[in-house]
Amino acid sequence: MKVWWTFLLLLWSGANLAFGLEGQDLLRAIDHQVTFDTDFSGEYTVTQDKPGEPKNVQTLALFRRDRDNKFTILILAPDIDKGKGYLKVDNNLWYYDPIGKRFTVSSAKDRFQNSNARNSDFTKSNFANDYKVIDTGKAKLGRFETTVLKLEATNDGVTFPLCKLWVTADSLVRKIEDYSLSGQLMRTRAIPQYQKTRDRWVPVTMVIVDHLKGKVVDGVMRNETTTIGVAKPNLDPVDDLIFTQGYLEKVAR
Repeated sequence: MKVWWTFLLLLWSGANLAFGLEGQDLLRAIDHQVTFDTDFSGEYTVTQDKPGEPKNVQTLALFRRDRDNKFTILILAPDIDKGKGYLKVDNNLWYYDPIGKRFTVSSAKDRFQNSNARNSDFTKSNFANDYKVIDTGKAKLGRFETTVLKLEATNDGVTFPLCKLWVTADSLVRKIEDYSLSGQLMRTRAIPQYQKTRDRWVPVTMVIVDHLKGKVVDGVMRNETTTIGVAKPNLDPVDDLIFTQGYLEKVAR
């Protein structure tokens, strides 16, 4: 009986670890849950929903090497976008256009394919290095009990200078609000469900609501949204060639 009680206590302590962490320690725990020691690849579906217009759906192959701060994105569909791609190496980001056969410098802050997503939404989590905690609280988010963190950027390389996180006891972020420096709400990102890949976590979907873009449809204001779905997560090694400009040039031929 004593052994069983000890086991339950350990489970409870582990499940509530995030609620015992504070400040930068909690941000580091958040980063750890979704950052990979190995290479990572997956199939992403990006669905843009602009009110009053047909939905635009793109399928991507994404490859990440978090330890070297690299990623490659190759657009697979639709045919009109096939072969377009992105390459990130450290703080350098390039966009490849197979029609013009040229690379142009891009930024993590730029919109991804004119959607409500930003290029930074596809890179590794880096809250602990990019932000400091300026306030904390507790809140109920649907069925989740969460710790709420208000963050302020510590450098100008981030996409948004202020943000707010809702974090569950397993150190997983369930909701993010992105703000401008003046405090205007720019976007809301919701991550209702994760999938486990070995000892790390990958979102099943991320829903992004753009508070600056939308239109009135049938008398109701509707914001633009982008939904990012992740399938076939894989932690097998990725060939070094994939993290080069030569790879994007080769596969686009």
